[in-house]
Amino acid sequence: MDSKNLIFFTLVILHGSIGVICQMLHEPDELMPEFYAPLENWTVSQGRDVYFTCTVNNLGKYKVAWIKSDSKAILAIHTNLIAHNHRLTVTHNGHNTWKLNVIDVQKNDTGSYMCQINTIPMILQTGYLDVRIPPNIVDEDDIEGPGSAAMEGGTIRLRCRSTGKPEPKVHWKRKDNRLIVIRSDGAKEESATVKGDTLELSNVHRTDMGKYLCIAKNNVPPSVSKEFNVQIHFHPMIKVTNQLVAAPIGSNVLIQCYVETSPKAMHIWAKMDGADLMPNSKYKMSESPINEYSLQMNLTITNLELKDFGGYLCMAKNALGKAEGSIRLQELHLPRAPTTAEPPESEPEDDDESPSESEEANLVPHNDVTAGGGSGNGRSPDGSLRQTDQQREHPPPSTRNPSLTGHNGNGNRHKDNRQRHGGGKGSGVRHTAAGWTLLTLAAAVAAATYRWTASPDWGPSR
Repeated sequence: MDSKNLIFFTLVILHGSIGVICQMLHEPDELMPEFYAPLENWTVSQGRDVYFTCTVNNLGKYKVAWIKSDSKAILAIHTNLIAHNHRLTVTHNGHNTWKLNVIDVQKNDTGSYMCQINTIPMILQTGYLDVRIPPNIVDEDDIEGPGSAAMEGGTIRLRCRSTGKPEPKVHWKRKDNRLIVIRSDGAKEESATVKGDTLELSNVHRTDMGKYLCIAKNNVPPSVSKEFNVQIHFHPMIKVTNQLVAAPIGSNVLIQCYVETSPKAMHIWAKMDGADLMPNSKYKMSESPINEYSLQMNLTITNLELKDFGGYLCMAKNALGKAEGSIRLQELHLPRAPTTAEPPESEPEDDDESPSESEEANLVPHNDVTAGGGSGNGRSPDGSLRQTDQQREHPPPSTRNPSLTGHNGNGNRHKDNRQRHGGGKGSGVRHTAAGWTLLTLAAAVAAATYRWTASPDWGPSR
């Protein structure tokens, strides 16, 4: 029985060999298929489109097949798609080129792809697809340990898990670009960034409160980040910068309190001797946030009255306690503006009481009048002596009252009559009397001079 089987298989082998030999003898000039160019190797980001190009010369009666190497799955034969994958297509240009198109590549598309021809022995070539995956931050279990909230002086541990190809690198930073403070064994280190998927904050302070960013990168765009909100809880605190404020009645006044609190507190304004204040047209209340845990409480009191003066309280209450600050508002007495008395109206002077400038010129004699109108060299000594004696008996007005003369030291007449004689009330009567006296004296001097000049005894000696 074994001999018969052996003989049968021997005959089969011989028959096949004879068939091949006969085929070679009948088709001695047949060309075998060959690849014109190698397949591409691709490294692309997830979501991109790629294609593999297989160019075969002398394909003849043979067929081209596409196979995924790692799974040994047949994807397509010639132009017929075998795999049930809507992201795969096969195209042929009608000559010698076949293409396998992969649309929107995913992580599981990574691997080797073969273009194979069913010759004996079969021939093939391989291309590789490397799919790079951008980083992704996993939402689950992203916070470990004490969590993102703690009492002041406690510890907070944040963890950020990420995936991607290649494996992402993670670092931390504050969203407002403030420095991250790492405290350990009494030492303090400040840094703009901290590397690693875990961030631990020990002995936390209220200044550590805020938003932190976990950033993952692997050189495959885009990089991703996730925000963590760190909360530090502490007892409320209030600071009052101006504890004494003064304002006048009828004005509007603003009083303020600086508050630090976490968690959020309820803020109240009240009078020391009364109930809590409610916002209305009299009391205008507002809050000005400063950062995550501090703000400014503002109270504007409008149209101040006497009853508004006194003490005011600003209060902050949360689950951890209460804090308050006090401000005293007092009245500000403004000085009265001085009143200016109106000057009395000046009474017009009577023109008859003060002589005019022309009349004064007539009253005041010129002091360069000579007896004969000449140089005086032809006078006798007796005539000169008599003139001197008469001048002593009747002195000219300029020697009696120099202030009434009409000339200054240069022989120029004074122009301002009121400045020399005074502009006070009642001076017009005195000026009139003095003017008549001067007129009488001037007439006497003029008459004496005329007699001296006309007398023959005063003529020049012959």
